[in-house]
Amino acid sequence: MDLDTGDSPWGDVPSQSVGNRDASESNADDNASPQQPSQQASSSNPRSPVRRAPRGTRKISAQATKLEAVDDTFDPLGPLGDKASETTPAANEQAPTPPQKEESAGNNVRPTSSTSQTPSAAGMMDSIEEDGSGFRGPPPVQPPSEADNSRRVSEPSVSVEKAAHPTFDITVGDPHKVGDLTSSHIVYQVRTKTTSKAYRQPEFTVSRRYRDFLWLYNSMHNNNPGVVVPPPPEKQAVGRFDTNFVESRRAALERMLNKIAAHPILQHDGDLKIFLESESFTLDVKNKENREPDLGQSKGMFSSFGISVGGGGKFVEHDDWFHDRKVYLDALENQLKALMKAIDTVAAQRKGLAEAAGDFSASLQALASVELSPALSSPLDGLSILQLRIRELYERQAQQDVLTLGITIDEYLRLIGSIKTAFSQRQKAFHSWHTAESEMQKRKNSQEKLLRQGKTQQDRLNQVNADVADAERKVHQARLLFEDMGRLMRNELQRFEKEKVEDFKSGVETFLESAVEAQKELIELWETFLLQLDAGEEGNPFYGSASAPAEPPAEGNPEGAPPVTAEEQS
Repeated sequence: MDLDTGDSPWGDVPSQSVGNRDASESNADDNASPQQPSQQASSSNPRSPVRRAPRGTRKISAQATKLEAVDDTFDPLGPLGDKASETTPAANEQAPTPPQKEESAGNNVRPTSSTSQTPSAAGMMDSIEEDGSGFRGPPPVQPPSEADNSRRVSEPSVSVEKAAHPTFDITVGDPHKVGDLTSSHIVYQVRTKTTSKAYRQPEFTVSRRYRDFLWLYNSMHNNNPGVVVPPPPEKQAVGRFDTNFVESRRAALERMLNKIAAHPILQHDGDLKIFLESESFTLDVKNKENREPDLGQSKGMFSSFGISVGGGGKFVEHDDWFHDRKVYLDALENQLKALMKAIDTVAAQRKGLAEAAGDFSASLQALASVELSPALSSPLDGLSILQLRIRELYERQAQQDVLTLGITIDEYLRLIGSIKTAFSQRQKAFHSWHTAESEMQKRKNSQEKLLRQGKTQQDRLNQVNADVADAERKVHQARLLFEDMGRLMRNELQRFEKEKVEDFKSGVETFLESAVEAQKELIELWETFLLQLDAGEEGNPFYGSASAPAEPPAEGNPEGAPPVTAEEQS
């Protein structure tokens, strides 16, 4: 059976390059009659047995020739089959610019035999030729859009220092009384503005009462042993609803919160976040106590390490620096108490002057009401009104003395109490350290006793070894806690000294300014009264009296003389 040269039983197309066209025709004749390969080879195209090569070898040479002849810029592997003669002239006519990665792609191409060209690879290459896209590089990088730029500009970067030390602005205001006669108390509105990212919003307001501030103070002490926590004002059973007392307490609570929020350690405490932000404060506090039942007011940080807290014996300070600070704090506390007593005396004297001015005003008002002559009753009435204003001035000045310098003295008296609490916590840490050392020594003695007895009690020896290791761990933790508290308290006392100078300087300046303003106002009141008194002596109405002005004297009459009658004129 004769087969056409174009029909191959394998469905492939032989290479039809110009240089090997005769070889292709001879191969087609060989495929037409496979029964007599030797005769047809000798009759149609006689060749020596040396030049005759197997099919694979001929295709390798043809493939190599085809890759060298074709310059396809889109496909690094080159076209296949009949498409070689069609694509080559087009490529030569168009002469496109070579791709940027031609060298790297050419380095990856290597001639392969026809047996290594799988149908899948051929199909993939055919699909590349059919698409006409050729080699596809990575997609270009898109420039940032305007929306991204605007969002980037609207969100300024925050430095690491500002993120680590956020700012707080806390105000305590709107004190109002709630509850019935048996459960009445004052509630304050705590408004907070902060840059901290730990809070849900930058501004928020909550309602708190005095015992909530006291809970915050105790929690801060338990969570941060060795830190000087600004304390709240002390309780007062009598007069706690008085206006002046409520205002002084409000100012003290506001200073307490702002000092806590400005502290580099306390501002990151979780209890402060609960106090400032929680809408269900009582419920959150109960949940926290249920989660941490061991953290009571007498345990705190020590129980978290498994260290027993005991009072121990009498504590003897071995550090001279701490000893000197204790002596200094005791002397400072005594001096501040004396100064506070003097401020209270001055405020009481001003209140006494205010009461005396009020009594003086009432007496002048009574005298002016019974005086018949307007020339005397009007100045008395004016002097009575002046004394009422002086009484208000003295009362306001007495309150300002307490709220400026008095509240600063009271605050530092309470701060000294917080420092003493920190000292007592350090003493407890010292006793816990030595208690742990005593316990470790006892366990080591038991261990040595078992070791002398031999290997008869191996199980008990293993348990004692574990107990000794646990005791050593507790001793190490207690010693580190004591040393850390010492270093922390040194920094806290230095911070206390620095803030004390600034606060007292500001308090004294405010006290002096308020005293000067009060004296200026008092002088102005007296000068105004004297001007009005002189105007009354000249015949003008005193203090806007409703009496009609006196008629001008008749011509020829001296001022103040009685009018001349008609009979006298005649």
